[in-house]
Order: sequence, then structure tokens, then C-alpha cells
Amino acid sequence: MAISVAQLVPDAELLIVTTPQAAAAEVAERAGSIAQQTRQRIGGVIENMSWLELPDGTKMDVFGSGGGQIVADHLSEITGSPVPLMGRIPLDPDLRVGGDVGNPIVVSQPGSPAATALAGIADRLVTRKQSLAGRPLNLGVTRR
Repeated sequence: MAISVAQLVPDAELLIVTTPQAAAAEVAERAGSIAQQTRQRIGGVIENMSWLELPDGTKMDVFGSGGGQIVADHLSEITGSPVPLMGRIPLDPDLRVGGDVGNPIVVSQPGSPAATALAGIADRLVTRKQSLAGRPLNLGVTRR
């Protein structure tokens, strides 16, 4: 996928999505390595299915924990620039159901842990330091 994106959208940044488990983290790191070979920037890492919130409010780490941060740390080492962990999204059946029927959880249940995590990731994406907002682009008008 990284190679196709590099060819079709050369200035695109990649978000690496992983789960907490070690096998998924290894695959995500390989995707990040390919991004480096294609000279793409990695915007960050998102950890999906991070935990399952139980009815009593406790969290169960179904797939382990920390895989997203491990990937972000390794990709930071590989690329030589910081790759942030953008967020951790919990397992939530309502997230899947909402996606299937076209009713996003951030709209239907904005206070849920999954919606809060997704909103936090969206906020981080729009307020990154690398933004061009307010920066001079050194463009000028030329006359023929």
C-alpha cells in the first residue's frame, strides 16, 4: 500500500495503524520501513483495539498492551525523526455497528471512549507542527 500511495500521491504522509499485539506491531514496522524507502513521511501511529472496557469500568487488554508505542518508538529510530503515537482506540462493538450503518460513533455516542479517542486523533491531525498554516510559501507573481 505504501508504494502505491507514494506513486499516486507523492506528498502524502502515512498513518500506521496497528494493534497492541507483537505480530501486528512487526507488520506495522515493515510498512513504516517501506515508507522510508519511498521517501514518505510517517505522520504517526494509531493503535486500534487497544482494550475492551468492561461493564464495571475496568479495562481488559485483549490483545496485550503497548504495541502502538513500541511501533512509534521503533519508527522514530528508523526514520531519525519523531513518529508520535496519535492515539489508542478501544474495542467497541458500537464503533463497528455505527460504521456498518453509516452512523459514526463520534456522532451517535460522542462521550464514549472510542469516540473520545477518535476525536483526539482528529484534533492531533489538524494541529500538527508541520502545518503550512501561517507559514510563508515564498510564492510570487511573475510577469511575462
